[in-house]
Amino acid sequence: MRRGMAGQAFSDLFVSAFDGLRLYSRDYGPRFARALPLVCLPGLARTSADFHDLALALAQDEKRPRRVLALDYRGRGRSEYDRDWKNYDVKIELSDVLQVLTVAGVEEAVLVGTSRGGILTMALSAARPALIRGAVLNDIGPLIEGKGLVRIRGYVGKLPPPANEREAVAIVKNLMSAQFTALSEEDWLAFARATWKEDGGRLVLNYDPALMRSLEGLDFEAPIPPLWGLFEALKRVPVLALRGANSDLLSAETLTAMKAAHPRLEAVTVPDQGHAPLLRGSEVVQEIRRFVARVESGG
Repeated sequence: MRRGMAGQAFSDLFVSAFDGLRLYSRDYGPRFARALPLVCLPGLARTSADFHDLALALAQDEKRPRRVLALDYRGRGRSEYDRDWKNYDVKIELSDVLQVLTVAGVEEAVLVGTSRGGILTMALSAARPALIRGAVLNDIGPLIEGKGLVRIRGYVGKLPPPANEREAVAIVKNLMSAQFTALSEEDWLAFARATWKEDGGRLVLNYDPALMRSLEGLDFEAPIPPLWGLFEALKRVPVLALRGANSDLLSAETLTAMKAAHPRLEAVTVPDQGHAPLLRGSEVVQEIRRFVARVESGG
């Protein structure tokens, strides 16, 4: 079902997953635009809201408007929470993404994947190679730094409930200021608003707190298995790899190795940002806009 509220910049798309769970996506722009659609996949505990500025810029482009879909995984944002936390798993999320795209009628697209969304993008390229015409990997690659995963495990599902929006901003600043060293107050506010939602007059996490349990079993003493096999599937399409200069999840060395391994990969480092760069600054949005135009031109 596709519907939109009056004055809303996107329509609401609800889709039933294979197990009946209700999944939500934001659907921007003209559905039957001639331009390639953009499909945006967020990070582990993030939502479709992270892509709002990027989606508006590309969906409302005067010269070449396009459809942009931004997904909420199960247990995040406006998608239904799963009763079994074990289903917060990449394989099940891959199935969910494919179901959403099938119902939405998206047969090929440029994928934008932030962190976990980038892993799903690589997996999609292996599972459905004809679907992906190009990919933007936002601070993720085939080698994941354990230090970053430890930091993420330390806060997912564990943030204190803020009393108000001002306190919410203070919490994310305290948590993320080492990663993001030059954000504006507007950026911090957008970050906070995407982290919590209002429920019954209270601010609660914008994802199922049980998501933290999917990280508890990770053994950070053991080497993290590399994903070069999945990354290999992307060699057939152009790739734009973004890395936050302060990232502790994607190293500069891994980004260099990705560029050496992929003949059509562009590597861009985003200054003053960490994991994962916010896709809302004009320079980053322009990089992605330019990349999408390159994909469409066959470059």
